[in-house]
Amino acid sequence: MRVVIAGAGAVGSSIARELHAHGHEVSVVESRADAAARSDLAGARTVLGDATDLGVLGRAGALGADVLVAATGDDRANLVASLLARSEFGVGRTVARVNNPLNDWLFDESWGVDVAVSTPSIMTALVEEAVESGDLVRLLRLEAGGAALTEFRIPSGHWLRGRRVGTVSWPAAAPLVAIVRDGAPRSSTPDEVLEESDELFFLADAEAEGALRRLLVG
Repeated sequence: MRVVIAGAGAVGSSIARELHAHGHEVSVVESRADAAARSDLAGARTVLGDATDLGVLGRAGALGADVLVAATGDDRANLVASLLARSEFGVGRTVARVNNPLNDWLFDESWGVDVAVSTPSIMTALVEEAVESGDLVRLLRLEAGGAALTEFRIPSGHWLRGRRVGTVSWPAAAPLVAIVRDGAPRSSTPDEVLEESDELFFLADAEAEGALRRLLVG
């Protein structure tokens, strides 16, 4: 897989190292020469320049890239880089970092963003996921199609306990994609029997998420 990463700060460098270690072809765009020199990219290619510039993105290999990751500390730059990657280079998938949670609403398909990653939102979801039982927790929003990954942990005495997956009338647009029991993934086949404390993971759009909440939470 060919990946272009905008930003060689702590976030971008970490992503580059991980992807390169997994055997992917990685190019990192960084506008600050000192930041580029300090970054440990573990063999990933570095392109000095502004990721909001068409020529710079072209030199970084955006035309043949499978994914662009906009990971700078500037939300405007991340939005523009995502939009250019999608509209000018036809990059198949864009992942953009949201630095200011107030800007979260901007990171959608109109700006070419498939997945918006907000650290405060993720941390909030992880806190809720760790302590909440019996509530639906949104873990990750996917702009493509407007879907979100949501999680529900079966509490004590819940009506799902002892039910087979296939006997539950799940919302059509909220498929059950995974079950985790005692830290291990389980099959979500129709015959799987649900147990207390099972973590259920769904992909649902906004309307289906509401129906799912009514089904599970009431």
